[in-house]
Order: sequence, then structure tokens, then C-alpha cells
Amino acid sequence: MNTALLKDYISRNITDTFREAGGGIPYPFFTPGSHQYADQLWDWDSWLFNIALRQYFLEAGDGAALDKARIYERGCILNWLSVARKTNARGWVPVIMTRGGGDVPADIYADNMHKPCLAQHAAFLVRQDGGDIGWLREDLMYLQYFVNNYRNHHRHPCGLYFWQNDTGIGVDDDPCTMSRPPRSSASIYLNCLMVRELQALVYLLDLAGLDDCAAEYRRDAEHLIAAIQEHCWDERDGFFYSVDVNLLPNPVGRWALHSGEPRSWPGLIQRIGVWSGFLAMWAGVATREQAGRMVAEHYRNPATFHAPFGVRTLSKMEKMYAIRATGNPSCWRGPIWVISNYMVHRGLDAYGFRDDARDLAEKTVRLLVRDVERSGAMHEYYQPENGEPVLNIGFQNWNFLVLNLMAWLEGRPAVSEFDGCVRPPS
Repeated sequence: MNTALLKDYISRNITDTFREAGGGIPYPFFTPGSHQYADQLWDWDSWLFNIALRQYFLEAGDGAALDKARIYERGCILNWLSVARKTNARGWVPVIMTRGGGDVPADIYADNMHKPCLAQHAAFLVRQDGGDIGWLREDLMYLQYFVNNYRNHHRHPCGLYFWQNDTGIGVDDDPCTMSRPPRSSASIYLNCLMVRELQALVYLLDLAGLDDCAAEYRRDAEHLIAAIQEHCWDERDGFFYSVDVNLLPNPVGRWALHSGEPRSWPGLIQRIGVWSGFLAMWAGVATREQAGRMVAEHYRNPATFHAPFGVRTLSKMEKMYAIRATGNPSCWRGPIWVISNYMVHRGLDAYGFRDDARDLAEKTVRLLVRDVERSGAMHEYYQPENGEPVLNIGFQNWNFLVLNLMAWLEGRPAVSEFDGCVRPPS
């Protein structure tokens, strides 16, 4: 594979994603790199791109360039927290920021907000810089408010977190959430992100000497892991699924219908094969036995997820499976996305499935080398069977995580996202 071509392409383009402050964005920031997103700051995009950026600077060995880049890295976090300051203890943070700005909505609980990866992004930067938390210390309160918003307004009594609606969920047309009633989707994707978010906040608060605060969020993380195990794991299928929590309340009154034996389950598991079930490995939630079943029965199965160019984002056996060039929503009902390949790879590696992890990393590198050779650029997502690009030439963003995969394949130091210091359970 012509990996030198890929590295050269990334080297020539990676800093083109840097944008200066202006308008409704008060600090410098990153953009996903396509003309479609040219002046926008996105939540999980900025976090994941930053991991690739640090790999680039590690390999370049250019300390002066890294010092200059820090204002853009930290600027992403400070931009989000600048909105959190406006909402104070309510902790609302948007999914996207634009030059034109935008008002805080009248009802901050009617739509989704920034995905739970803000503390993860901050913790990643702090750890990469040797524990330097000085630039963040004054805003830690607002980061807690952000997490508290999720804890207090996005959490079902069963302990799982749910989306407010299907807007801005990142995996746009996930059938477990798209077109479903508000506050009904306890997404496995959301809940795995939330585990890591709570652990990241614990790390930051411990560094700041806020031990008692950290202990509260540590317990929250433990309770969430237990809830995911109880409600999302399906022993029959050997997979982690999202949960429907949109159930009617139990009847009240002696003669109410079904009052003699009220419902005892808080939600119904959604047996829809979505790639994000594998995030239970990425988040360290799955047991070793569960991971073994997921890999043997699902990851390696060519009839469901396993494809020549990576992990299908929806099982091929699902009736909703489709490969389409779509925007608003983007298509996550089967195409290969580099970010899903990357995160599944990280879970496979964490649980010791080295051969599977190597195979997936090699497929991802081959996919992007082929694209740059033929089109001179990268795309947003690809066909699973032949690797043909589907949409949005010029997309860069988390595709640059291929640098981290190449380093891992070659046995060189590979930068990784903040992992909470948690190892998979035995």
C-alpha cells in the first residue's frame, strides 16, 4: 500500500482545518475540512480530529508547531464552554457553532445538545500535555454543569441515558433513534459515550484536587455501566442493543387495567444490529465473555457486519439496510465510515483480538490509500463491498485517524483518545 502518498496528503491538508476566531465563535477552532463545513465547529468531530492531529505532531517532532496548534485545540473546548457560561448552572452546550452565532433556545431540553464527549476532549488534551489543567481550571464548574444537564435531564429512572429527539445525534439515521418519539431512545452509542465522559470528568476533577466531586461522578459511571449490563446486553443474541424507554406509566388505582400485575420492566430492548453495539468494547463495558461472543457471532460474520472494507454501520440483515448518498441525514444504515472502523478497532485491540484489530486497521488504510490515489482526496463514507466513495469529496476530519492506525500497524507509538485508565473487566 502506498502509505507515503496518504501521509503526504494529510501533511499538506491537516492545518487547513484550522480557523481563526470571529463572529459567533470567540476562540480559534477546527473545522471538518470540507467546503460543506468550512466555517463550522462540530462537537465529536473536533474531539476526534484532535486525536489525529496529535499523532501528526508526534510524528513530525515539531514542538514549535504544536505550541501554535494548542490555541486551536484548547479554543475548541473554550468555545463550547463559552456557551455553557451563558446558560450557567443549566449547562447547555450546542452541537454546532457557526460564525453567525445563535441564541440559546427557549427550551434547552426539547432538543439534543453537544454529545457527551466534551470532558473527554478536555481530558485528552490535559493528559497529552502532562496534566496541565491550568488553562481549564476556571471553567471546570461549567464542564460539571454540562454533565449535570445530562444526568438530570437525559437520564431515565432505569439508569440509562436517552436522546431528547433525533436531531444532531451524530449517527444521523440510526433506526433505533430516527423518527422515534421524543425521549424514547436509550441509545447504546449515547450510553457508551457517557461512560467515558463521566470517567474523563473524574480524571479532571481529581487533578484539580476536587476529590469529593470526583467521587460522585465515579459512582455515576459505575451505576451506568451496571445499567448498560442489565438493560442493553442481550444474552440470546450475544450483543449490546439500544433500549426503547417510551412505555406508558403503570396503572394507578385498584381497578385500573393491569393494576393486579403492573409492568415490571423499564424498557424494551431494540434488537436492531447497529455498529455502535461494539462500543461496549471501546468503552470497557463488556465482559471478556461478552466481547468474545460479539466478535465471534457478529464482528466476523459477513452476513451482518463484516465487509471487505470494514464494519458495516448497520447489519446487512436488517430491513433498513441501505447505501445511499444522503445529507440531512447522512447515511449510517450500512456504509463504511472511517470513524466507526477506528472505534471498533480500538475495542478489538483493548480486548486482545489483535488479529481482528490488525485486519480492520489494514482495511481502513487500504480504503483511504485507494481513494487518495484515484480522486486525490478523501470522502465522508464508502460502499462496504468495493470501497467506492459515496459522498462529500474533501471530507477530512476523523479520516485522518488513519495516521494513528498506521502507527499502530507499524508498532510505533500511537496516540489514542482518553480511556479513563480503565481496562476491560476480566
